[in-house]
Amino acid sequence: MENYHFYQLSNNMRGVHQHATSSPIAHFGITIKSGSREEKENEQGLAHFIEHTIFKGTTKRKPFHILSRLDVVGGELNAYTTKEETCIYASFLSDYYERAMELISDILFNSVFPEHEIEKEKDVVIDEINSYLDSPSEQIFDDFEDQVFQGHSIGRNILGTKKSVKSFKQDNLIEFLKRTYIGDNIVFSSIGNISPKKFEKLAHKYFELPLWSNKKVDRSPFEDYKPQTISLEKETYQAHCLMGVPSFDMHHPKKREMILLNSLLGGMGLNSRLNLNIREKHGVTYTIESNYSAYSDTGLFSIYFGSEKAACNRIIKLVFKELQKLKTTPLGVKQLHQSKEQLKGHIALAQENKVNLMLALGKSLLYFDKIDTNQEIFDSIDKITSENLMDLANLVFQEDQLSMLIYN
Repeated sequence: MENYHFYQLSNNMRGVHQHATSSPIAHFGITIKSGSREEKENEQGLAHFIEHTIFKGTTKRKPFHILSRLDVVGGELNAYTTKEETCIYASFLSDYYERAMELISDILFNSVFPEHEIEKEKDVVIDEINSYLDSPSEQIFDDFEDQVFQGHSIGRNILGTKKSVKSFKQDNLIEFLKRTYIGDNIVFSSIGNISPKKFEKLAHKYFELPLWSNKKVDRSPFEDYKPQTISLEKETYQAHCLMGVPSFDMHHPKKREMILLNSLLGGMGLNSRLNLNIREKHGVTYTIESNYSAYSDTGLFSIYFGSEKAACNRIIKLVFKELQKLKTTPLGVKQLHQSKEQLKGHIALAQENKVNLMLALGKSLLYFDKIDTNQEIFDSIDKITSENLMDLANLVFQEDQLSMLIYN
């Protein structure tokens, strides 16, 4: 069921709603093109800090009233920050659509960021930073992006540093909102049992309000990549390794080819080549995977594994062997078909989580101003040939262009 309805407000906010009658649960959220890459050098962590403090009071609600407004009817209110977006969203019984939309509108348009709440939240975020520092398997991903995108805001840690977080003041938060929370940068998305006409009425009522600014913000692209290998000594039982290279952005025509190639090599399936040929065959690692992240104007392909320190170099050689196979040996007809069907199945299964689907609709509208149907996505996957994947492997998996970070 892909009955999407699209909306345009006078403040340039756009929206999409899917009228779904099969469940009593509804999902609504806003997605803002304002993430950590919008931060200036002295603002590191500010986008994420705003995501925390935007719940700390509005012109008409105290924090308790914000947090309990949906909780008292069994709903959930949440938010997250990425390199390129901030999202505020809720899940609730469809009967409470107006309650949820009014609350998120109040948070978006009327947050006041009290100084005493800012000071309290600094300790919370610093605890979050410390928890990442205690988890090398998570920290290495942040450190690796900083290494690959060296000197650019897209590479910096979303959480910021303890020093930067301690420096934030109310004026910093408000200035950042005024600079980035503009109509063209904000979309709303919804899935639930409410008629498109009634939803449109609520959208106009609660979101057709003046925003901070209408001045567009241009993102500076990342350009100056230099591959490098870094090995750091860590007091850990395991070695952790990440290798990778900048890759295709979300608008690139080879993006879906890259998604399929990543799925085949080390994606979600237990039958990925890295998992079968390194973990299962050799038994030298518990976790090995590949990842592909497509940003608005760049991307990142990476391979991660954790292992005994003595096995690290052996696993690196085995990974390069798998990359070489993809560069030199085309997939057979059966292998290619199975890989495509697996990817299509993963896409369909992911959409069973309606929260994730609602957020994906918003992101697609934000960056593409349209939403592809499953059939359109599947058709584009079916067009990929074995030669496409081998050419792509030769383009992306150039050993002299791979960066590497090792915690040893």
